[in-house]
Amino acid sequence: MDYTLLVPEIFVASLACLLLILGLIAPKGEKRGLVLFAIVGIIASIVVVAAHFNMFDGFLGRMYLVDSYASYFKVLFLVSVLLVCLTTTSYFKPLAGEGSEAYAIMLFATLGMMILVSAGELITLYVGMELMTISFYILTANLAGEDARSSEAGLKYLILGAVSSAVMLYGFTLLYGVTGTTLIHQIALHSDSSPAFWLGVVFALSGFGFKVAMVPFHMWAPEIYEGAPPPVTIFLAVASKAAGFAVFVRVFLTAFPYHADHWVPIIAFLAAITMILGNLAAIPQQNIKRMLAYSSIAQAGYLLVGLVAANQLGVKGILFYTMIYVFANVGAFAVTIVFNNVSESDDIADYSGLAQRSPLLAATLLICMLSMAGIPPLAGFAGKFYLFSAVIDQGFLWLAIIGLVMSMISVYYYLSVARVMYLGQVTDYSAIKVNGSMKLLLYGCMILSIILGVYPDALAQIANTAAKFMF
Repeated sequence: MDYTLLVPEIFVASLACLLLILGLIAPKGEKRGLVLFAIVGIIASIVVVAAHFNMFDGFLGRMYLVDSYASYFKVLFLVSVLLVCLTTTSYFKPLAGEGSEAYAIMLFATLGMMILVSAGELITLYVGMELMTISFYILTANLAGEDARSSEAGLKYLILGAVSSAVMLYGFTLLYGVTGTTLIHQIALHSDSSPAFWLGVVFALSGFGFKVAMVPFHMWAPEIYEGAPPPVTIFLAVASKAAGFAVFVRVFLTAFPYHADHWVPIIAFLAAITMILGNLAAIPQQNIKRMLAYSSIAQAGYLLVGLVAANQLGVKGILFYTMIYVFANVGAFAVTIVFNNVSESDDIADYSGLAQRSPLLAATLLICMLSMAGIPPLAGFAGKFYLFSAVIDQGFLWLAIIGLVMSMISVYYYLSVARVMYLGQVTDYSAIKVNGSMKLLLYGCMILSIILGVYPDALAQIANTAAKFMF
């Protein structure tokens, strides 16, 4: 057993525990300053994970995998929690315990994601997923202290999440009963196609579908995104979704490759209705967080297109798109945090004239939304190009056409927000101030959404290297 393979996870777990201890002993007025310590620790964690990027090894055989595929997603998770920590510096509403434990719980959620993406067997996978999910229950319900909406959102998420976890665990039980193993790669060696086997596959698909907000398991996303504190909403929308797709891809391409003819058409159908429902439901929304929630559901549909391809190019598209989606989504939600601090409103109508009050906020929101819509030369266009190219090569032209049509529809509701910001009547001429860390975050997300669209090759090559380890 080579314990050096677990250094990134040990480092993140130690950092989370240390933050809890420092939160107890630090002076009361300085607990919020622990975010600086968390940020430095997260950056160090990214360096540690990057050092493991080219490894291909396993801990306890193949129960825990260390490869480029897992390392890519671990970097993504750490980048996500780093950006979320930066947004909390501009989140002026009360944090439970003055925020000292919030950062530790975020890191425990990140640790769960890291375990999840490296899991080579079903029990380890479930433990990692529950560590992630339970941390999100706490963050959703308690990060904002006495906020009734957050408590309600946390309770709904707990109930629905518990049901989905139970369904997924029962599916794993059936798979173990039929194949006699929990090792993911060994499940593929069993050609059993009994009803119990397929019921296990369906239940596993349902559990993963809930985590990524795939139709028809999406019902929780709009309510939780609207009710949760904005930093938690960002973390859920980017890191949790990426973790769900990471394990979704690993399990289905590793455990069921010889049954792809049966499950690929099902995934293709679910991808289509997810894109359609997510985009159409976003059009009438008057609350920007609910609009972005339905947009997030639609993004899950685009990512499912890569799984439908079931090849290296499709996985590369998923890896590339999840990374650029982090910057676009964080940038968009960060604008809502700053604006909500001033107006205490998430209504799109209240964004009227935002371009005159804060050109930076308006430009960032516009570019990030257009990137998610796939408008060239922004990063979202390159991501969708990789995904749709992969699925066309596999004969699913109709799915790519649906994706293109839905992308054009998404431009409508994204530009409706832009119209309000740039052409709406200004009712309040007071400038909106943006602090240093948030300004850095906004500029970073906006610039990266442009650069990764104009020059996608560097990230695409890294994604392609990571995708090779799935095959």
